[in-house]
Amino acid sequence: EELWPGCKPTEKKERVHHDEPLSNLKHDDTKNFDYDHEAFLGHDEAKTFDHLPLEESKRRLGIIVGKIDDNKDGYVTEEELKIWIKKAQQKYIFDNVQTQWNDFDTNNDGYIGWEEYKNVTYGSYLDSPQEDTDFNYAQMMQRDERRFRMADKNGDLYVNKEEFTAFLHPEEFSHMRDIVLQETIEDIDKNGDGYIDLQEYIGDMYSPENGEEEPDWVKSEREQFAEFRDKNNDGKMDRQETLDWILPEDYDHAEAEAKHLLHEADTDRDGKLTKEEIIEKHEVFVGSQVTNFGEALMRHDEF
Repeated sequence: EELWPGCKPTEKKERVHHDEPLSNLKHDDTKNFDYDHEAFLGHDEAKTFDHLPLEESKRRLGIIVGKIDDNKDGYVTEEELKIWIKKAQQKYIFDNVQTQWNDFDTNNDGYIGWEEYKNVTYGSYLDSPQEDTDFNYAQMMQRDERRFRMADKNGDLYVNKEEFTAFLHPEEFSHMRDIVLQETIEDIDKNGDGYIDLQEYIGDMYSPENGEEEPDWVKSEREQFAEFRDKNNDGKMDRQETLDWILPEDYDHAEAEAKHLLHEADTDRDGKLTKEEIIEKHEVFVGSQVTNFGEALMRHDEF
């Protein structure tokens, strides 16, 4: 899912208020390994493997293992896995930026000006501002310009590809942290006091239906807020506490996933993986087509 979908003003833009996970899928290994597939391969490549016959999927996985084993010692270490996962995620970001770059650099000069971006994204609104009914496009455009100016390091209102990447994926750049923080607070802080209280924190994630009992995960989030988010116990998150929530410096998604994959596949528990161990646990790393008809029967209700 793109952070800033399409370039049509009919689509409401998703805010960034978390550092990017390795996949937007839920990580629940008791159901499937889809999260791990996207983390290990990247979103698009994971979908490609899902449509490969089992043996071809395993063959390609074997080739990938050779690429991950950077020092060619026959073992894949946690560090090598971490580096590989980070590359997979960077490729997703690069591909996402490249797709949008081609939409916005309308004169092909290697830069995107604010006017170019604004006209492509908000052209129909600018032509007919009275039709602004679904979303507040004027406010969205102001937010975009503020973020654009933050990404534009030399202040000329033209961005190169790296600056455009910072605009589209600000959570990846340290100099964009303030804008991610500001946007987050603006979106969640409903009473406008500059803080995020418990009600606002929960309300951003959950809207109860009439008479619905609060789910366990919401109760868990309330406990998270009290124990970990609101560090000074004043009932609300200030700017630093919010920043620690959305962009934690002490948590590395790629490192956590590398540890997880190593744990899942390290059969002999020697702290590193052989090609054979990875292929043996191929379903953790990559997907493939179901080739066994009996298994297909179990997975597809239409049969």
